Amino acid sequence: MSVAYLNGSYLPLDEVRISPLDRGFLFADGIYEVAAVIEGRLIDSASHLARLERSTAAIGISLPMSLDAIEAAQKELVARNSLSQGLVYLQITRGADTTRDFIAPTDLQPTLFMFVQDKNFVDMPAATTGIAVATMPDQRWARRDIKSVGLLAQAIAKQVAKDAGAQEAWMIEDGFVTEGASSTAFIVTDEGIVTRPYSQSVLAGCTGAALTALAEESGLAVIRRPFTIAEALAAKEAFMTSASTFCLPIVRIDGQNVGDGTPGPVATRLRALYIDFARATAV
Repeated sequence: MSVAYLNGSYLPLDEVRISPLDRGFLFADGIYEVAAVIEGRLIDSASHLARLERSTAAIGISLPMSLDAIEAAQKELVARNSLSQGLVYLQITRGADTTRDFIAPTDLQPTLFMFVQDKNFVDMPAATTGIAVATMPDQRWARRDIKSVGLLAQAIAKQVAKDAGAQEAWMIEDGFVTEGASSTAFIVTDEGIVTRPYSQSVLAGCTGAALTALAEESGLAVIRRPFTIAEALAAKEAFMTSASTFCLPIVRIDGQNVGDGTPGPVATRLRALYIDFARATAV
């Protein structure tokens, strides 16, 4: 059994106890982050912690300790689990009350919970085969820039995609792709790499931000604008980024091939660049 973290204590995951009156459970009143680990070190940690701070501030939750202390706890959790490759999941909720009330007391102590999962990023089969996505209407709340634990719409979208034989869902709003259910969406056209600009409509992906910076450093143009599914199907390539997948080629959308239906050179190159970046900068 793996070791987890709860409010300052390290304990076996199956011994973690969180109150049923915790507002994260009752109201989805909380924020989460997922950080990747490679070779036992955290990847792009500063970006993830900065986004955690932005998200908690946006809904008025005070961090229970400093960002440096949170990172130290993540590293300790990685060490205690002897995690080489995988994920650290972190969740902060507003805390547990003595009753259920929409209005939270001002003196609640936030709940900070973390656990790890093994995952092999470097040798993922999907990196060489590509994945399929299915499209569906975006039914999420308006503040998608906040990394809320309220993920019902995304969970439903993932299940619909799986039932359609796809591995990810692309959300559509006003005729344009917003993002994936748990990823940032990209296409490659004659213009360059196209992805939606940051706004309250999308989450600012840490992996996507690092990857686009790497793309620009290597001489590839990055254009931030909305794109349609018709554009994606006519594109040379499509791909997605996330902390849990790095960069994966998308070879089919709603059952139709993108390009020749195989991973393209841009996504393949960017994935390699990101893995090199991850190894060089992990902490």
